[in-house]
Amino acid sequence: MRSAAITRKTAETDISVEINLDGTGQYDNQTGVGFFDHMLDQLARHALIDMTIRAQGDLHIDDHHTVEDTGIALGQALAQALGDKRGIRRYGSCLLPMDDALVRAALDLSGRPFLVWNVDLPTAKIGTFDTELVREFFQALSTHGGITLHVDALHGINSHHIAEAAFKAVARALRDAVETDPRKADAIPSTKGAL
Repeated sequence: MRSAAITRKTAETDISVEINLDGTGQYDNQTGVGFFDHMLDQLARHALIDMTIRAQGDLHIDDHHTVEDTGIALGQALAQALGDKRGIRRYGSCLLPMDDALVRAALDLSGRPFLVWNVDLPTAKIGTFDTELVREFFQALSTHGGITLHVDALHGINSHHIAEAAFKAVARALRDAVETDPRKADAIPSTKGAL
């Protein structure tokens, strides 16, 4: 089973992440940040990755450390669950519409982290959530998951819709990338022989 459990404890946060790449999209995410929990639920559901996250952070300061450190721990869990990446499709992409928003995500589980982020969120807040933290999460996920990730918002006027479309687009791309390739189920998806 391609699963992983990661615990990350610092002076700012205490986070545990459990994932199963071969799940059905079951989720139980509790970070203390309501909008972020909603986005993590979307990530799990649309990637078909079972996900349980518990986070306690210094929310009396702001949500930054909790969101970023959750991205770090989730990226580490993905990398651990993928192991040597034998048999995966490796690449995934999605063009996802959500009302006024249209977001494109493309990713490569290359082991070479890189984030290209062309997403303009027109408001500083979604409820009480700082919209700049959406990028911070994906930066941490990309870096610690070893993911080359491109996210482009092609249209959108509502920050909630744009952010949610970004999470869903990445989820659908991730779903494709982690799935087993039936034609090469025993092979590393690289001419180098390693990722």
